[in-house]
Amino acid sequence: MKEKFSVRYLACMGMFAALAYVAVLLAKPIPDVEGFLSYEPKDAVIVIAGFIFGPVSSAILSLLVSFIEMLTISNTGPWGFLMNTLASCAFTVPAAWIYSKKRSMSGAILGLGVGVVFMAVCMVVWNYIVTPYYMSTGTLTDVAEKRKDVSSMLVSLFLPFNLIKGGINAGLSMLLYKPVVGALRRMGLAAPSGGKKSRFSPSFTVFALLVLATFVLLFLVMLNVSRG
Repeated sequence: MKEKFSVRYLACMGMFAALAYVAVLLAKPIPDVEGFLSYEPKDAVIVIAGFIFGPVSSAILSLLVSFIEMLTISNTGPWGFLMNTLASCAFTVPAAWIYSKKRSMSGAILGLGVGVVFMAVCMVVWNYIVTPYYMSTGTLTDVAEKRKDVSSMLVSLFLPFNLIKGGINAGLSMLLYKPVVGALRRMGLAAPSGGKKSRFSPSFTVFALLVLATFVLLFLVMLNVSRG
């Protein structure tokens, strides 16, 4: 049974990694905010995996998919890999951990909300630390100058961008979780529900659509402002 579970788990992890990478590819045509902040929907896929298999799985997928990106389609090298991994982990791991403690609709919403805020705050800190090195030539003087530029954008650009990105991915994950886990259970790749069979909730779907639509509109506004 242990070996069977291990094979099932690895198959699911491979499938989620592939889906997350495809999500990155599909989002490539979306314009960057200010020319360098990219929206990627992969975290919506990774957090669903975390809801099913736990927060450690979210961390593994965050690292794996970011590494594959670096090797294939990214032009930001190790710095981009580091920032992608940190951002994905900061969103998906807290959300999956909270849901593992409270496996309910309210637990999912709470987890996703905490994940969005935690990721946005974490990336303010990490952008302050890392981004000056990525933007500079590497000399101490240039790094110091770039850090001044980055500091002026932490609250006005990086914080709202990450809140909006996280909000979009939270909305997507709420919409996709039930269909994905249902399909996996029908294929025998996910364990059946241990409690009562959950029913389709129109109110939850409407809530998820409102969250998604709100943050998509905010993203479009932010994109338009950055172009202007």
